[in-house]
Amino acid sequence: MKILLAPDKFRGSLSAIEVCNAMTEGIRLAQPNAEIVALPMADGGEGTAELLTMATNGQMRQVPVQDPLGRPINATYGLSADGKTAFVEMAAASGLSLLTQAERNPLLTTTFGTGQLIADARQQGATHIVLAIGGSATTDAGMGVAAALGWQFFDKNQQELTPVGQNLGKIERIEKPHWPTKFKTTVACDVNNPLFGPNGAAYVYAPQKGATPEMVQQLDAGLQHFSAIIKRDFGVEIADTPGAGAAGGLGAGALFFLNATLQSGVTMVLEQTQFTAQLAGVDLVLTGEGKIDTQTLQGKLVAGVAAVAAAQNVPVVALCGTLLVNPATLRHAGIAYAASILSRPAPLEEAITHAYEDVKNATFSVINLWQTAQISPATEWET
Repeated sequence: MKILLAPDKFRGSLSAIEVCNAMTEGIRLAQPNAEIVALPMADGGEGTAELLTMATNGQMRQVPVQDPLGRPINATYGLSADGKTAFVEMAAASGLSLLTQAERNPLLTTTFGTGQLIADARQQGATHIVLAIGGSATTDAGMGVAAALGWQFFDKNQQELTPVGQNLGKIERIEKPHWPTKFKTTVACDVNNPLFGPNGAAYVYAPQKGATPEMVQQLDAGLQHFSAIIKRDFGVEIADTPGAGAAGGLGAGALFFLNATLQSGVTMVLEQTQFTAQLAGVDLVLTGEGKIDTQTLQGKLVAGVAAVAAAQNVPVVALCGTLLVNPATLRHAGIAYAASILSRPAPLEEAITHAYEDVKNATFSVINLWQTAQISPATEWET
């Protein structure tokens, strides 16, 4: 019996690696001789770089960079074993979690540190940058990333601008680097927002980064101006590309400055971990995350795992803390069975404390059930 473990983290309680460890213990209690393949997963957000680095037998590298306010910090990114692919999370250098509540101000923050991580990866020989852009503290449209890679921004007086959100509206001229940026960039992007406007980077996301209504208006005007300058001087239209407004406009910046491809975070993770190939000879896939709801089944990790596994006629069982989806909906998503790990009513704090043991016990029960009932692949169920 071969079981593939492919869970996401249980946010606030267990990392994906810890979930795999708990599942492994539960399986061993029920089926000591099972062959277990642990493949901790992520959805393109927090933890993606580390997990993809591990999946490619690579190593994490620590680099001195600037935080969102330009202060020196150490941030990490991953390099694959062959050194050709770098896994970078913008949150490591430009994330909201690096600032206190009082420090949050997207007029003053920059993605420069993320650009420094990319620059270091290039110096190490990486030819492919995999960039996860969740959790940003910025609305600079990627000016900071570009500046760290040699781009320059000037105002009407030919003074070079600091690459922060409040200077987007002051750009009059953009100078390319003296050397070409010849590397492939793939960006994990799971939103479709345009660069500016009511659904754009400033109006939708800047308030959670500390922006007042007045700041939002200034940032939105700056993003419009930034887009207009690029269209005027380079003939490139980026504003309405789905995902351009992601991460404070870094989606748009990556498209222009890095010639990037925007891709679903889940799709990226599944490809980078060679998930389809990992299914060879597998009898059962165990996945899961903290909460399974309708959002989960609209492009998050569990849905992605289920879709690929079901297409290979491999049954998928999902464990979670909170289950808010009915069985018929689960079937349509390719999930043969789903269950909450909670065996008793409990307040959140208690549930978090006992999450590891509960995942282990729930896994034990699932494997016993699977051996007894031999759950059919979801693709064989009538819908």
